Order: sequence, then structure tokens, then C-alpha cells
Amino acid sequence: MLQNNPELKSKIDQLWNKFWSGGISNPLTAIEQITYLLFMKRLDELDQKRQADAEWTGENYTSKFVGSWIPSEYRSQQEPEKFAIDKRTLRWSEFKRMQAEEMLQHVQGKVFPFLKDLNGAESNFTHHMKNAVFIIPKPALLVEAVKTIDDIFEVMERDSRENGQAFQDIQGDVYEMLLSEIATAGKNGQFRTPRHIIKLMADLVQPQLGHKIADPACGSGGFLLGAYQYIVTQLAIKAGSKDLTPDEDGFVRTSVAAALTEKAQAILASSLWGYDIDATMVRLGLMNLMMHGIDEPHIDYKDTLSKSYTEEAEYDIVMANPPFTGSIDKGDINENLQLGTTKTELLFVENIYRLLKKGGTACVIVPQGVLFGSGGAFRTLRQLLVERCDLKAVVTMPSGVFKPYAGVSTAILLFTKVWGPKDKVTQPATEHVWFYEMAADGYSLDDKRSKQEGNGDLQDIIEKYHGRNPASDTDRTAKCFMVPRTEISDEKNNFDLSLSRYKTDVFEEVHYDAPGVILDRLIQAEVGDVEEADLAKVQSGIVRELLELKGMVG
Repeated sequence: MLQNNPELKSKIDQLWNKFWSGGISNPLTAIEQITYLLFMKRLDELDQKRQADAEWTGENYTSKFVGSWIPSEYRSQQEPEKFAIDKRTLRWSEFKRMQAEEMLQHVQGKVFPFLKDLNGAESNFTHHMKNAVFIIPKPALLVEAVKTIDDIFEVMERDSRENGQAFQDIQGDVYEMLLSEIATAGKNGQFRTPRHIIKLMADLVQPQLGHKIADPACGSGGFLLGAYQYIVTQLAIKAGSKDLTPDEDGFVRTSVAAALTEKAQAILASSLWGYDIDATMVRLGLMNLMMHGIDEPHIDYKDTLSKSYTEEAEYDIVMANPPFTGSIDKGDINENLQLGTTKTELLFVENIYRLLKKGGTACVIVPQGVLFGSGGAFRTLRQLLVERCDLKAVVTMPSGVFKPYAGVSTAILLFTKVWGPKDKVTQPATEHVWFYEMAADGYSLDDKRSKQEGNGDLQDIIEKYHGRNPASDTDRTAKCFMVPRTEISDEKNNFDLSLSRYKTDVFEEVHYDAPGVILDRLIQAEVGDVEEADLAKVQSGIVRELLELKGMVG
């Protein structure tokens, strides 16, 4: 994470402050404008890299900046070619050399419209970019921002060379850092899922090439990216990549999809699906995935809890951190959702169950209240997870994991759908649930979230989960253990999934000195070595009181 690179952090702070002082004070607006600039820069860099790679391998690659482009408003005119713009001038490396006034007009009037039109009129990206506006108001602000972004890329390149972290990952971190500047929980209770938690969840689920993967509340696309990077890494390892080293959180990842066959690229690109109810987030998510080399992401504007969203039994994998706060208007809830509640954290889990194909697996972050809440909808949801699904794991996380956005205690639920909503359950699907109490995630649990020595429990969770065994994981005093379904579903426990209900606390016996000995020590600390007779003469103060106490306990 970026906290380890103060130079990069200060450059991002500079960029942020420039926007702030330049009159763009709404954090989400500033992020959106910065994202457009990052996207323009990345587009140029990626294009040049692909051109160079193609020359090296002898493959055909047509640059996005070759030929001319006619803005959409002129295409229906008599001689549209009169309005053609040389695409080369739309490159970042070209326009950054212009004078301030000219640059602002060029980027606003030509580069940005070209960006919005990038994937052709029919594409999802173009559709969602329709309402996007470029609102950097002052030439000086644009010049400053372009220069700072160039500096940021330079630091990222150097960091990538020196520390061996994939450039795309560093870029992802830069992006996360920008998003983290929205220090509050943001709109609609959105907050960032830390990258290392996403990697942990991908390692638990182990998505494969060909799986259809979804996030029904995808924000800026972190989970889809996490699944993508996991799959790309596994394919690279299968293909014989030997030089992959673990990152600072102990995960092996590469983002370099160039090594994949064209067929694998196409399968992968068509297998990631995200939805969000915030139009800005949809745009940020689309650009985030495109910056990572996924040319046509499937991220759409949709309320996945509403009547308008009808998908069911579609996905092999669902990874999500749905909004915890808030409730939805009763009249708008999809009638297929049966829980009879307006609490979004419960409805999302039920909806995720519906979205899974039979045999599909979900890995979801929930507030810990879901594990033990006593309301009818809470209990019904837990019963559904235990009986209609194979509830494989409950990993509780410490409350600092989502700081600085929220201090809420959360847990990861991992479950596989076995029985559909209308199936008669002849035998509950869960046999044993594996519990793990995460104490640390490798970062301090305060607002700073600075990197600590080691990886906390992250790698231990993955190793223990994949090696879990009902016969041997029986020690209830340990960090992790398995509990049989019959114990969870009996009347006394009522489908309670809180770890504390099943854990056995160990109390250490502590031996203390006798009270008289302790009082002697305290008296000595006050007056040093003094004869008994002299001590007796003390008339008042703390020493007198200590002596009286000593007399009482004699």
C-alpha cells in the first residue's frame, strides 16, 4: 500500500490540494476529474506499450491514436471529414506540451469528447460517459494537474522497477489513495474495501477462468479487479512464470494479462459483471477496469435489490462488500426477496444467494450484527445460509479494518449454494462451519492504518481454511475451529453465527504477592529504607494511610 511511499503520498496530496484551491471542493467531483486525466495519461502509455510489444512479437496492433477522428456532432453533416481531428494530437504526450489556454480548449473540446467516444457509439462505456463533464475551469489548474500526474507516473515507474510490484497494482493503489481522500463513509454508506482484504477473499474463493463473476454493489470495481488479478496470476503460474514474488501482504499477484492467449483474454473480459446505484461510481469502476487492461468492462447502473433487476442463478462467484447502512423503500424491493425486511445488509445477502448458480460460491463482507441479530429476518437469513447453502466459513475481522471510513466490526461469510429458493430441503446443506478470529490484518487498526511488521493473520487464514478438517479442528480455545451444524441450529443457539458463542475462553491463573508484601513495597517506594520505629512516627499523608492498611491486613 501507498503509505510506504511518502513521495507518492505527498504528490497525491499536492494534486488534491491543487483541485481544492482551484475551486473544485467536492471530493467526488475532484476524484472524477483526476480520474479522467489519469485515464488519458494511461491510455497513451498503454497504447505506446502495446505498439512496442506488437513490433517486438511481430503481431498486428492498431493504435487508438492512428488516423483521424470526427466528433459525433459533425458526423451527420455534408462533409464531415472537414472536421476531422488528427488522433495523434489527442495523445497525452502531445497535448501536454501546449500552452495553458490552448491546452484547456484542446482537452475540453477534443480530447475529452474523444475519450467519451472511445469504444464506439454502442459501447457500455460510451453510454455511461454520456453525462460525464470535464469541468476543470482554469488553464493553470490543468497545467499543474498534468505536470503532477506526470510526476506521479514517474514515481510509480521507479517504484515498480525498484520494488518489483506490478505497475498496475501501484496504479491501483494510487487510485485507492485518491478514493480514500473521501474520508467520510461517502454517499450511500460506500466505503473502500482494503485491497489486501479483497486479495484474501479471492484466495479463499479461488475463481477460475470461465467462471461468471459478479459484484452487485461494485463501487469502483475493486472485487472484480481482485478476481481478475487472481485468475491472471494463476494462469501465469500454470504457464510457468517463476519470478513472481509475494507482495507486502504476502500475496502473489501479477496484473500482466499480455501473456494470456487472445481467447483467454476474451473469456476473462466477458466474465466480470458489476452493478452500482451511483452513476459516478459506475464511471469510476469502468475506468478502473479499463486502466487495468479490461477493454470492455460490464459495469452497469442498477439497483440490484429493486424490481427492475431480475437476474437469478446466473453466477459462479459473487464477491461483495454491500452497503451496511440504510434501508430501501418497501415498495421498490424485488418481490423475489422473501426476508420481509428493509435492511439492506440482509437483503443483499439473500440477493447474492439468489444470484448464485447451484454450486456457485459467494464471499461477502457483513456487519457482525448479521451473525447474531435477534430479529426474525436475521434468524431467517442465517437459517437460509446454514440449510440451503453450505456455509463454509465465518471469519470475524477487528473493528479497525475499515478505518478511517467506519469503525464497525465486520465478518466475511463464505458459502456455496446447494438448494434453490423453491427447492424442498431434504437434508440441510451445511455439515460444519469453520470459524476464524482475525486479530490483525498487517496494518495498525487506527485511522492511520500504517503497515506493520508481517502480514497479520492473512496468510494463516488462507492456509488453515484450505486445510480445514472437522476431525482435527476441534480445539475451541484456538484461533480457528469447526462447529457442527447440529450445534448451530439447535434451539438454544438458534442459528447464531457469532464466534464468541462457540469459542472457549482460556483464563490464565495469575499469582500475586500477599497484600502485606505489596504494601511494604509501596511504603519503600515512598520513603526508601527507613527503620520501623521512624516509620511509626509518621503522623499523616500517604505513608500513614499505607501503614494503617498494613495493620488491617496484618
